[in-house]
Amino acid sequence: MELTVARTMMLAGSVLVVPVVAFITSFLLWPGTLLKAYNWYMRRKLGLVVHYSHSGSYRFCYSSRGTPGGATPSLLLLHGFSATKDMWLPVVKYLPTDQHVVCVDMPGHEGTSRTGIEDYSIEGQVGRIHQFVQSIGLDKRPFHLVGTSMGGNVAGVYAARHPAHLCSVTLVCPAGLVYPTDSEFISRLRELEKNPQENESIPLIPKTPEELDDMLRLCCHTPINLPKQVLRGLLHNRIPNNGFYKEVFMEIVGEKSRHLLQEHMHLITSPLQVIWGKEDQVLDVSGAAVLQAALPRCRLDLLDNCGHSVALERPRKAATLIMDFLSAQEVSDKKLS
Repeated sequence: MELTVARTMMLAGSVLVVPVVAFITSFLLWPGTLLKAYNWYMRRKLGLVVHYSHSGSYRFCYSSRGTPGGATPSLLLLHGFSATKDMWLPVVKYLPTDQHVVCVDMPGHEGTSRTGIEDYSIEGQVGRIHQFVQSIGLDKRPFHLVGTSMGGNVAGVYAARHPAHLCSVTLVCPAGLVYPTDSEFISRLRELEKNPQENESIPLIPKTPEELDDMLRLCCHTPINLPKQVLRGLLHNRIPNNGFYKEVFMEIVGEKSRHLLQEHMHLITSPLQVIWGKEDQVLDVSGAAVLQAALPRCRLDLLDNCGHSVALERPRKAATLIMDFLSAQEVSDKKLS
C-alpha cells in the first residue's frame, strides 16, 4: 500500500515537473514565443477572439469581443506604429464585458497583409481601414473610433473623410499635427535629418537591448522594470520586422503624412475626445491645444504622470475616460431628441 502511494506521488510530481521545466526552458531559449503565448492567454481570458476578414486579396487580422447593436456603440481601436492589436489588451481589461470592441492590426502589422509603401502612408492606411470597416459590416451603424499615435493620425483623417460612419472619436496622443513645442523624439528626428548617415538609428526601431531600453524610456514616463528575458523576447519579436518598420516610418514622417491630421482636423464633425499624457516625450502634449483651438467643443483629458504609452501606463483611466465620453454623448443625443 505504502509503495503504491509513493509511486502515485512520484508520478504526480513528474507530471507537475514537465510543464514547469517546459516553461523555464521556453523562457530562457524562446522568450519571444512565450510572450506571444502570454498575449494568446490574455485574449482568451478577456474573451477576445481572433478573426480574419478579406477585401479582395487583402487580409485583415483583428480580435473582437461582444456583438454590435448593444446599449453603446461599437469601439474600433487603432494601434500605433510598430505595435499590434494586442497593445489594447490592458485597456480592454477595464471595458464593460458586454461592450462590443474590435482591435485590428494596422496595414502590414502582425496578421494584416503586408503589401507595399502605398498602404503604409496615412492616406493608404485610412483607405485600408475603410475597407476593413466595410468588410466586417461595422459601417451598418455609427461606431466610436479610437486611435493612438500613428493610429490617432489615421483615426482623425478617417473621421474627416467618413463622418457618416462615426458617432464619435477619441484621439490618444495623435501624430499628424504641427506641435508648438518639440518633444524629445522630434528633437532627435531633427538631428537625424541633419545627419542622414545616422538614419539607421531611429529611436522607435531598436536593434539592441540598449536601444530597446531607450525606446521604452522615451515612450513611458513611469519606468518599466521588465526582466531581461522579457526584454529579449520583445526584441526577438521586433527585429525580423525592422525593415518593414523603417518603410512605414519613412512614409508616416514624409511630407504627405507628417501633418495630415493638421490638414484635416477642421473637417472633423463627430464629437471628439482628446486624451494625452502630460509627460509625452514622443509627441508633445502641446498638440492637444492645437486640436482644441481648431475644434473648441472637443473634450480634452490630460493625464498627470503619464507619457506617450497611455494604454500601457494608464489603461484603467483610459477605459474609464472613453466610456464616460460615450455615456455623455448618449445623454446629449437623448436631450436633442
